[in-house]
Amino acid sequence: MNARTDQQLLHEYLTSRSDAAFTSLVQRHLDLVYSAACRRVGDPHLAQDVTQATFAALAQNARQLADHPVLSGWLHRTTQNLAANLIRTNTRRHAREQEAFAMNQLLADSESGLAPVWTDIAPHLDAALDELDPADRDAVLLRYFEKKSARDMAAQLGISDDAAQKRVSRAVEKLRELFAKRGVTVGTGALAVVVSANAVQAAPAGLALAISATALAGTAATATTLIAATTKTIAMTTLQKTLVTATVAVLAGAGIYEARQTAQLRDQVQTLQQQQAPLAEQIDKLQNDLNASSNRASGLFEELAGAKKNNSELLKLRGEVGQLRRQVANLVQPSQTKPVVSSARQPKAQAHVAGTYVSKDKLQFVGYETPEAAIESTTWAMMSGTFEQANEGLSPELATSEATSQKEKKHFESRQQMLAPLLKGIQIVARKDLSDGKVELKMKMDSEPIPGQSQAMPPYMIQPLSKVGGQWKISGSTREYTEQWNGDAQIQTYSQ
Repeated sequence: MNARTDQQLLHEYLTSRSDAAFTSLVQRHLDLVYSAACRRVGDPHLAQDVTQATFAALAQNARQLADHPVLSGWLHRTTQNLAANLIRTNTRRHAREQEAFAMNQLLADSESGLAPVWTDIAPHLDAALDELDPADRDAVLLRYFEKKSARDMAAQLGISDDAAQKRVSRAVEKLRELFAKRGVTVGTGALAVVVSANAVQAAPAGLALAISATALAGTAATATTLIAATTKTIAMTTLQKTLVTATVAVLAGAGIYEARQTAQLRDQVQTLQQQQAPLAEQIDKLQNDLNASSNRASGLFEELAGAKKNNSELLKLRGEVGQLRRQVANLVQPSQTKPVVSSARQPKAQAHVAGTYVSKDKLQFVGYETPEAAIESTTWAMMSGTFEQANEGLSPELATSEATSQKEKKHFESRQQMLAPLLKGIQIVARKDLSDGKVELKMKMDSEPIPGQSQAMPPYMIQPLSKVGGQWKISGSTREYTEQWNGDAQIQTYSQ
């Protein structure tokens, strides 16, 4: 098995789902990935999490990597990206812990007899590798991390032996120049020797089997939190924006609490390790608590990072809205503006038959006597009405908090000016009665994609409504339609 190339092992894993093939890949590259993660995050436990996430990503992307010429280059880059995501959200909160770890690491290096030049090089090695061209970085990894000969490198890269050796020499010289810019002076020959001798260290025993089992089973909890999920862009109501803000605040508070708890537990573990042997059992218990807390903190950090990403996208959309508003202001003359009356005084038209497609120019105020009419009236208000008219279609719990907020009113007006031109029409295709006063409607939203976003809106959305004083009002945020929606109540499907 070990004589086979990385590409052959990946093909075997893809075609026959061979656990042995994947385990062989993990054992072959484990030390490289674990060492890079250790240098990046500076913590053995977090390095194991990053290592596990990297090989889980390999299992998920095996099909795309089956023909990748240098798998170690992809693994190194993925390790750096996952470690950077973890560090970015953890740096400020763990400043003291990182300083203490850096001191301990320097002391451990001194005690283990590492050469002073390696102590200077190690903190900058991965950053310098990231600055190399992919071809040069692959050459260094193959020669000094995987200990390949020039002939093996040439065969794997598809070049001659002389070209492979020249590429390695050129890459090491570039590394030396990058270290010089960081204040580390070292000769080319010494740099090659030191990196080859110290760059890859043995991972903890048993880690390869644990990673293989977790990645193949698809249950790696840390991996699912570290690997970034694709963001689905949905036209948010003012209520959803409020919920996103609240979620960010909750996650931030929870993340701070978990980070502090992790730091406290680690301090306790370090103190107990210096005491006498009878305390070993208590140290083991605290270590287990530390691992569980680290896993929870990692999950919260990733969720917080995702929420912040959504926030940045929202700010980008607001900037685009500002430009659109200025363009509209230049086109609309003061004499063209018309006073908008409340929906309560708006003459009601006859609601469209449920199940029919209603284009945007046919939308109108039809009252709130039925859930279907409430959807049409509220959509009309959101596309062409005022903030107050849109709030008339919401339940008291939603309308009370939003109607009194000038900030939410500005958000509504900005969102309306941007999204109204994109909507082409709506169609109610099904209805689910949850109780006498609660229903859910399945809607098809016909809309152009939001400018600057690569993903369109989901084809179907679910909207909950409640009956309030004889009228139907929107009582919750919209969500994407899933197949599970069909399984827990009687569904009435309209003709389409």
